[in-house]
Amino acid sequence: MPETRVAPETHNEERTELTPLYHVVLLDDDMHTYEYVIEMLQRLFLFTKLDAFRHAIEVDTTGRTTVITCELPQAEFAREQIHAYGADPRIEASKSSMRAVVEPAA
Repeated sequence: MPETRVAPETHNEERTELTPLYHVVLLDDDMHTYEYVIEMLQRLFLFTKLDAFRHAIEVDTTGRTTVITCELPQAEFAREQIHAYGADPRIEASKSSMRAVVEPAA
């Protein structure tokens, strides 16, 4: 009688390279009001008023808040949108937009 053999298992593991993600971090300053932050986040990132308010509290109390995590081209675009948003019309001394930075997500 012929010998029965079991074929060895073959593994076709495909390694998927994950695209690195980046945080867009809004930085605090004293030249922009809560209303400005809320309005900007609603317009640029389509946040609800409540979510935008939560980010305004976080940036005010901790000095920073992550507003979006995405791939590098989108993160750089988001940062530039924040930088281009303009001064806060509610504060006469406000001469420019808020600052934001792009950081690698851990």
